[in-house]
Amino acid sequence: RCPECGSAALVEDAHYAQQQLVCAACGCVLAEGLLTTTYTEEEHLREVAYSQSTGQKEQLSRCLQRGIRRVQDLCKVLQLPAVFEETAVSYFQRALQLPAFHLVSLEKKELLGGCCVFVTCRQHNWPLTMGTVCSLLYAKQDLFASVYLSLQKELGLSVPALSLADLVTTHLNSFRLFQPAASVPAPFLEDKEKLLARTMGIVELASETWLVSGRHPVPIVTAAAFLAWQSLQPGPRLSCPLARFCRLAGVDLPPPAHLRLKELLEILLGMASQLSWLRGFTLDKKTVVKHIGDLLQHRVFLLKSAFSQQDGEEQHHTAPSQGSPGQDSGSPSSPLVVQKGCPSAGQCQRGGTLRPLLPPCLIHPRKRLRPAAPSAPDSATTGDEPISDSEIEQYLRSPEEIRAFRKAKAW
Repeated sequence: RCPECGSAALVEDAHYAQQQLVCAACGCVLAEGLLTTTYTEEEHLREVAYSQSTGQKEQLSRCLQRGIRRVQDLCKVLQLPAVFEETAVSYFQRALQLPAFHLVSLEKKELLGGCCVFVTCRQHNWPLTMGTVCSLLYAKQDLFASVYLSLQKELGLSVPALSLADLVTTHLNSFRLFQPAASVPAPFLEDKEKLLARTMGIVELASETWLVSGRHPVPIVTAAAFLAWQSLQPGPRLSCPLARFCRLAGVDLPPPAHLRLKELLEILLGMASQLSWLRGFTLDKKTVVKHIGDLLQHRVFLLKSAFSQQDGEEQHHTAPSQGSPGQDSGSPSSPLVVQKGCPSAGQCQRGGTLRPLLPPCLIHPRKRLRPAAPSAPDSATTGDEPISDSEIEQYLRSPEEIRAFRKAKAW
């Protein structure tokens, strides 16, 4: 009721795009709407908060408004929580206030919003790769990386690295082998949890055998997923090549994936040579896939047998003149070795071709060191050049001369 006249005839009146509650009997205004509204809400005569009104938007520059809108749109596309969006927007606002981002190009300012979203996801342990953000923004990865490093340096942000396990989970979520489809044959369908667990084991094996260090993770994950997928049902899947597997899964085939697959198979063959129940079988790069489950189950023992215990066995067959019997197997003179190129587990001999357990870049170097260019001939020596102390010590051969020189120098 109206507090002035007590009438119950109260109506809503839109006065200059403001909702008001007015008494129809005496004209008393009981309640008024907000003074500022957005352009959209003004058309529908609705009340909005001041933080969403035109009065608040007028305080922001056009560049800042466009960047905040781009950050919000990117968060919606990635389906990120509201907390991520608020953090990314705050990073973007802080970055635009710094002098380092005032005179940069428009392209870098557009990538700055993507960098803020990328940093926010990494800080909240959300599996997001730089390639995903670059594909959404149609940006080059080298330019995006430069803006990201500048943002991290200027704001002093601590960005944790993405773990390989999170990357495996994210990469396998994009596979199209988990639900029946017309393009995927029935024998090629696989359970998601089984494939994820087996792929994770192969990736951990690659990490323990120097196949991950300094490498791009996507080719390694792709090769590991292919081996895991084949090992779960080797009968109908051994004849499927890696390229067809990637087409069925709906993912791109990275060019180095074939090399990573070859390196993984070499490690698996070396481990299979240590299994006693496989020494009577002929194993190659296709048949070893059937035993990946057993190899991963006894991974620690097989790695230790294939890469550590061969030194001790080789020393028993070494002639006494080739080494001392008391020499330690872990000394630098006896490196860790593993057999390479064995056609079968039963035919592998201890005296065959061996290679050390080192990163592949050291076993098969792709670039050879070039000899240094000959330097320009020095000027003619006159004999009056100053001689340094280190040069003098090279000429003092006898202990008496050395003691005399030190005594004179100290005196």
